[in-house]
Amino acid sequence: MDDKKSFRTLLTSVLLSAPGPLVLGAGLLVGHSSTQLADFSRRSAELIALIVALVVFCITEKKQTMAEEQKERIKKRGNAFVGMIMCVSGILMITVLLIFGQQDKGNVIPALVIALMGVIANSAFYFRYSGLFKKNGNSILGVQARLYGAKSLVDICVTTSLAMIILFPLSSISNLFDTFGTFAVSFYMLYCGIRTIRETL
Repeated sequence: MDDKKSFRTLLTSVLLSAPGPLVLGAGLLVGHSSTQLADFSRRSAELIALIVALVVFCITEKKQTMAEEQKERIKKRGNAFVGMIMCVSGILMITVLLIFGQQDKGNVIPALVIALMGVIANSAFYFRYSGLFKKNGNSILGVQARLYGAKSLVDICVTTSLAMIILFPLSSISNLFDTFGTFAVSFYMLYCGIRTIRETL
C-alpha cells in the first residue's frame, strides 16, 4: 500500500510540475526579471529530476527479483543525479544574472501566480514526502522531501521578489530584490544539491 501511495505521489509531482516551465517560458515573452528567468531554469531542471526519481522508483520497487544491493546502487545513482540537477540549476541561475544583468522587467504577473501556486503545492508535497519517508525509509522519497522543502523556501523567496517588482516597478528596490531573489534561489539549490551528492557518496 505504501508503495502505491509513493508511486502516486511521485507521478502527481511530475504531472503538476510539468506545466510550470511551459507557463514560465511563455511568461518570459512579456516579463524579463532575472528572478523569473532563474525560476524558469530551476523548474525545468527540477522537472527532469522528478522524472528520473519516478523512473528509479519504478525500477527498484516494481522488480521484486532484483537484488537489494543492485536496488541501492540504482537509488544512489538516481539521488546523485537529482543532486547534480540541483547544482546545475543553481549555477545556471547565477550565470543568467551575470550575463543578462538587470533590465526592464516587463509583466511578471504570470510568474508571480506560478510562484504563489508553487508555495502551496510544494509545501503540501514536502509534508507528504516526509511522511512517506518516515514510514518506509526509501531514500528516493527522502531526497524528494528535501527537494520539495527547498522548492517551498525558494518559491517564497521568488514570490517576494516578484511582488516587489510589481509594487515598485521603477525603483532600485525592485532591482535589489530581483538580484537577491536570484542569488537566494541559486545558493540554496547549490547547498541542497551538494548535500544530496555527499550523502550518496
